[in-house]
Amino acid sequence: MKSYAYVILFLFANLILVSGISAQQTLVNGFVKDSATGEPLTGVVIYAMKDSTGTVTDFNGAFSINLKKGAQNLRFDYTGYRRAIVAVNPENAAPVNVLMSPDSKQLNLVVVSSGRYEQKISEVPVSMEVIKPQLIQNKNISNMEAIIDQTPGVNVTDDQANIRGGSGYSYGAGSRVLMVVDDMPMVSGDAGDVKWNYLPIENVSQVEVMKGASSALFGSSALNGVIHFRTAYPTSKPQTNITMYSGFYDEPKRPELKWWPNANPGFSGINFGHSRQIGNFDLVVGGHLYKDDGYRYLETEDRARFNINTRYRFKKVNGLSAGINANGMRTTGGLFILWYNDTLAYIPADSTIQNFENFRYNIDPFIVYHGEKGHNHALRTRLFVTDNNNDTQQGSLAKYYYGEYQYQFRFQNRLSLTAGVVATYTDVQSDLYQDRTSRNMSGYIQFDRKFWDRLFVTFGTRFEYFQMDTASTEYNIYTNKGTESQDTITLPFRPVMRIGATYQITEATFFRASYGQGYRFPCIAEKFIRTSAAGLEIYPNEQLQPEYGQSAEIGIKQGIVLGRFKSYLDVAVFWMEYVDMMEFTFGQYGRPLIDPLFGLGFKSINVGRTRTRGVDISVVGQGQIGKCDFTLLAGYTYMDPQSLVYNDSLDTLKNTAKYNILKYRYKHIAKFDGEITYKKFSFGLSMRYNSFMENIDKFFELALPGIKTYRERFNQGDLVFDTRIMYQINKEVRVSMITNNVFNREYTSRPADVKAPRNFAVQLMVKF
Repeated sequence: MKSYAYVILFLFANLILVSGISAQQTLVNGFVKDSATGEPLTGVVIYAMKDSTGTVTDFNGAFSINLKKGAQNLRFDYTGYRRAIVAVNPENAAPVNVLMSPDSKQLNLVVVSSGRYEQKISEVPVSMEVIKPQLIQNKNISNMEAIIDQTPGVNVTDDQANIRGGSGYSYGAGSRVLMVVDDMPMVSGDAGDVKWNYLPIENVSQVEVMKGASSALFGSSALNGVIHFRTAYPTSKPQTNITMYSGFYDEPKRPELKWWPNANPGFSGINFGHSRQIGNFDLVVGGHLYKDDGYRYLETEDRARFNINTRYRFKKVNGLSAGINANGMRTTGGLFILWYNDTLAYIPADSTIQNFENFRYNIDPFIVYHGEKGHNHALRTRLFVTDNNNDTQQGSLAKYYYGEYQYQFRFQNRLSLTAGVVATYTDVQSDLYQDRTSRNMSGYIQFDRKFWDRLFVTFGTRFEYFQMDTASTEYNIYTNKGTESQDTITLPFRPVMRIGATYQITEATFFRASYGQGYRFPCIAEKFIRTSAAGLEIYPNEQLQPEYGQSAEIGIKQGIVLGRFKSYLDVAVFWMEYVDMMEFTFGQYGRPLIDPLFGLGFKSINVGRTRTRGVDISVVGQGQIGKCDFTLLAGYTYMDPQSLVYNDSLDTLKNTAKYNILKYRYKHIAKFDGEITYKKFSFGLSMRYNSFMENIDKFFELALPGIKTYRERFNQGDLVFDTRIMYQINKEVRVSMITNNVFNREYTSRPADVKAPRNFAVQLMVKF
């Protein structure tokens, strides 16, 4: 504990020391804007080359800096823009107005997830993919799961995201990929899972997918990576957009799968959003309505969502802003878990369904201050409530409270400091888990430094403490290990760290290497759930231990310019290893003479050490080829996920594979999305490929009808194509025709879960 106290005192002493740096010279004011749009640029780094002092612009693009007497140059640096150098004289009282131009030499993708501040993706030392809102709109996405599943290196198995084979399938409980919305976790307090249909796609500015262990900066559940959903704020010009669509499911290729007697089941929806600035007040409102008759019998969905973002930029306190963001959604429908058999794959087991009514909402008050000397402070809070009700007495009410204070400072020697403290509290009232509480406290610090305009280095560490009922974090340090005087020191927190570097070899070639540690405490559902789903018994495990791991990668990013088309080719070799990995595993956990199925069922247990190695290749590009505009997002990933404690002789009833491969993983996945525009016409093509899922729980093949036969029949993997044709009627109106699963391929994401047949949709988009 003394060591921990010293670390905390050291961090806060540095923060106080840094915050005390000041200068007392003549004040120079000004504004920085985009040369093309006139929009103010926030966060531009301004450096006085003679005085060796600096500052950053606020939300209005304004800045103030104290300078010594005499003429000198100010240097303006902003990610994605050309550097500007402006001569100033402090004795001249006129404001300094600077126009900055975008850098046209490279494909400028700007991200915030790696360092919690804006930086070029070429500087990021880990693999990262960026999804732009245009792709979400053009593919007519009603649920973010579909677009995440289109991302290179990522696949989604029944709502659970899996990056590079780091996760399997956990029956809706727990996630090793952290979903973040505007810098704060958006996972349910009870099951720790992601609600993909809850994310406000009508107000998305960018989605960033960071691959590899990221617990050092984002905390638990970031063991396998982070998906950062960033919402948008308004520009100086008010904007309104409305998207309406309607479609239907085609008949399956196998006639016996068709359960509807007459009209094909359909779906329809509408998204709307409006943003504007009212003086110093920023306002964004949006909504979503969706109705789906369902391609599976009795599985319907009706949902309504409304969201609002507000921010007030104070006039009298330069750089200070505060606001409240909120989102809420009500959903009703039926939940399909397992099929009746492989012939009646769209009919639920026993011809019954779980009917549900869910309501969830989050309220996010925040306050941000950008100081004149580059000292940035942010206080972000969130209340996230999930209220799940159904007709099978499996309801749950979970309240998740989150608070984070973050401090950032950019030194004049290109050293950036990011530090913060986080506290969370979860209160759950449930039929499934009874009444439970959990809490978490953590502190983190990260340093980023750029050397010689070519080398970028990052180092960060985090300390995590968890408590769930009577269980809490314990971390053992062994002294004099292996000797007679060996002793154990038990700390009440778990430290994790990350380190990485990127080196710019040439103007468009970037080499990187990174190493990160991860730590995940089990969620309430994984430890305490006791239920039955479609005849499958699921048992609690109060002795379940946290899992932790580490990941590393070496990669190279190559910029490619072909005329007016700019792209990046990214190649990475990765390695992930977990200790005490948690997985739901089949076995005899109940009482043989009392519980159903003689006590056989599933329980989340620590399965030991695992390792996944592989290669990840992706390409992203945009620009013009001839007279056509073209965008590209594609990738291929090879994975080798293995258990390091595998024993074939003891595993005869658990796995279906004939060799050592982790359950519910693919060895090969490939993704492609390309869109070409000529004048008013656009055409887009998407492709997703997953190799055959070789290993699942053997229980499924032995006990559930048709699974073994189905897997033997469809053992070549899944290859699915989508298309879209768009016509821009005028500047404000566009109409589209979207076809998903063009070749009407029959495929599954997990056993007994056949996905949708070919379906068609017509979309009308209006922007003004």
